Amino acid sequence: MSDIVKNQQSILSKLGIQHLNPMQEEAQIAIQSSADIILLSPTGTGKTLAFLLPIIAALNENCEEVQVLILVPSRELAIQIEQVIRDLGAGFKTNAVYGGRAFSKDRIELKHRPAILIGTPGRIADHLRKEIFTTKNIKTLVLDEFDKSLEVGFEEEMREIAEALPNIEKRILTSATQLIEYPDFIKLEKPVTVNFLSDSLPNLEVKTVIASTREKLETLVDLLRCIGNHSGIIFCNFKDSIQLVSEYLFDHNIKHACFYGGMEQKDRERALIKFRNGTYHVLIATDLAARGLDIPELKYIIHYQLPHREQEFIHRNGRTARMNADGTAYVLKWKHEYLPDFIQGAAIEEIKKTDVALVSLWETIYISGGRKDKISKGDIAGLFFKQGKLNNDQLGVIEIKQDCAFVAVQASVAKQVVQLLDNSKLKQKKVRVSCI
Repeated sequence: MSDIVKNQQSILSKLGIQHLNPMQEEAQIAIQSSADIILLSPTGTGKTLAFLLPIIAALNENCEEVQVLILVPSRELAIQIEQVIRDLGAGFKTNAVYGGRAFSKDRIELKHRPAILIGTPGRIADHLRKEIFTTKNIKTLVLDEFDKSLEVGFEEEMREIAEALPNIEKRILTSATQLIEYPDFIKLEKPVTVNFLSDSLPNLEVKTVIASTREKLETLVDLLRCIGNHSGIIFCNFKDSIQLVSEYLFDHNIKHACFYGGMEQKDRERALIKFRNGTYHVLIATDLAARGLDIPELKYIIHYQLPHREQEFIHRNGRTARMNADGTAYVLKWKHEYLPDFIQGAAIEEIKKTDVALVSLWETIYISGGRKDKISKGDIAGLFFKQGKLNNDQLGVIEIKQDCAFVAVQASVAKQVVQLLDNSKLKQKKVRVSCI
């Protein structure tokens, strides 16, 4: 057995994965044997792991400069990929840079060069203009969700970056959408395409719910109560629409998080953390949440506002019915509203009014210490069990960031746990503990 295979098996065991799925296996072969690769697969099928495994296997341990550059359309995707690489435990330094955080923080982290650098095109272009790191050792360029980067206006920066990389030997483009043409600046030469896209999700049901009013808010609440305590996303087209829906849900005691481009980075990150760990079952979002985010398997999504294009409809629906699981996409339609052609044929779902309460069993607790303090999930679990007096079933998901951590605990004991743990010591560091 080769060292590469042994290392991969070790990495997969750390993640609790027994074997790769067919897309990941085919992608790995293509990336190892070809210079230019286009990887097309639906959201949630594991594209990140598919390209990371062969990339990490090919890294030069003796090189002290950046070897791989990964461009992404959003801050959340940059953070997500960085975390995946850390979880792989391959031993190579990785950093993510993006707008919304201090440039000086980037400078400090990049003094010791990462082997893999992840970033949004705007922030990476800024670093290249200031010559923060050399590009001569960058042999691999990954454009993850590249069509989304083009869609949100990063083409100029991506072109600038591509022209600043003289020694690229491998280009990997990933997407959940089939493009007819690829930008000339990418300089693809006879690319190998790994295509696992299909016209439909086999386990997805698309249903239409008729609303008697143009605002559709009362019907939305009725629908959420019919669905019950399952995780799902309500998609809106605009920030103002999200705020309108959010206020109405708060008035009807439905806890939820919001996610859209105009939010502060910290608020966006915390919204996703609380959605992932079950503090919130409902996320109200723009199409920014349709792909490229690390969020759990969803039972449903709701098109509160109809998407303008078929691609948005496909990406939104791709958030549910993933990896052989069942899911439902609800199209919320005012009775006098016309559906676009790409939404025709969805069966009408009759919903009944119910007073079922939507409740969350979890609360999120903040800890003012993280990876830089050498704090691990085991350290946090030990503190919460011993000093916080929790049972196994009262402790939920733990997420550790660079300078802080977030812990889900049963809502009924959250305040008690904070009182017991605030200002306690964790790895020789006195930490603040609070509900958020």
